[in-house]
Amino acid sequence: MKKSMLGVIDATMLPGEMGDLALYRSPAAIPFAGRYRLIDFVLSNMVNSGVQSVAIFPRSPYRSLMDHLGSGKDWDLNRKRDGLFFFPSPTKEGQLDRMSEHLDYFHRSDQKYVIVSNCTTVANMDFAPVLDRFIKQNCDVLEVTHKGESTYIYLLSLELLLDLIDRRNETGYESVQAAVEDASSSLIKCQYEFEGFLQRIKTVDDYYQTSMQLLEKDKWSELFNEFQPIYTKVKDEPPTNYLAGSHVTNAMIANGCIISGEVNHSIVFRGVAIGKNSTVKNSIVMQKSKVGENCVLEHVIIDKDVSVQDGAILRGTPEKPLVIKKGSVESAVTSS
Repeated sequence: MKKSMLGVIDATMLPGEMGDLALYRSPAAIPFAGRYRLIDFVLSNMVNSGVQSVAIFPRSPYRSLMDHLGSGKDWDLNRKRDGLFFFPSPTKEGQLDRMSEHLDYFHRSDQKYVIVSNCTTVANMDFAPVLDRFIKQNCDVLEVTHKGESTYIYLLSLELLLDLIDRRNETGYESVQAAVEDASSSLIKCQYEFEGFLQRIKTVDDYYQTSMQLLEKDKWSELFNEFQPIYTKVKDEPPTNYLAGSHVTNAMIANGCIISGEVNHSIVFRGVAIGKNSTVKNSIVMQKSKVGENCVLEHVIIDKDVSVQDGAILRGTPEKPLVIKKGSVESAVTSS
């Protein structure tokens, strides 16, 4: 039964909603939790639920997203039949319009049901009980909720999805969400309340606050477990080297780092270097960034490949973290 589901990931969230973090990449490809990308969570949930065919509808710029996912090998989606598919639709704005350009994919599919999801929901979810609820309650479309609010994840039959696509001009529906939210619709609508850890990343503040929550052991354990792993692109790197004088408290440190300073309540991605007498507190430092000596970082999000020069002081606030653009160089001039 689990293999009867098809996965559709709508990765067309407007980059502007994520500020400078989405300046050079799709929001789906934004690095998260030390070694993952945001899309890894919904994609892994689908794979762990038996989905063997996933269609991704991205919006430009999507080079980083395609580079991360590749052939789908790391998610066991590099298959002779089914697998991972990319369907860019630069000229179409509506979700159903974008799907209409790739009807052959849906018509070739053997699956009976479709999971339609956004790309930035962080959760560890099994869709098998969602499908059970859908079948038992004889639903036309089922909406997954969390704490009574929509997660914008839907389950419906492939037949109904094709009908919504075909009749989109007649109904005026631009998306599955629009059909669900239409109170006058004759569709039988059901809900499934997900009770685990779940956050929808829509803004920079969402990204920062959710990242900080993962430093709490119970939140981390809800999201990552051995029974339903979150998959990502595999990169082989050496263990992190903690040099004399370094001090780390309540932090996530990925592989390949060189830590000479102090890291407190922060997330440090792969290949990061933090110099002597530098303090990184309540911050996120992404891949291959370099923090020089005698620096202070508080409530800061450092994007990839950033160079923070010796003596720089960078401060944001818990309500408005300071974001440093990818590839930039930050001098010793104080930023706040």
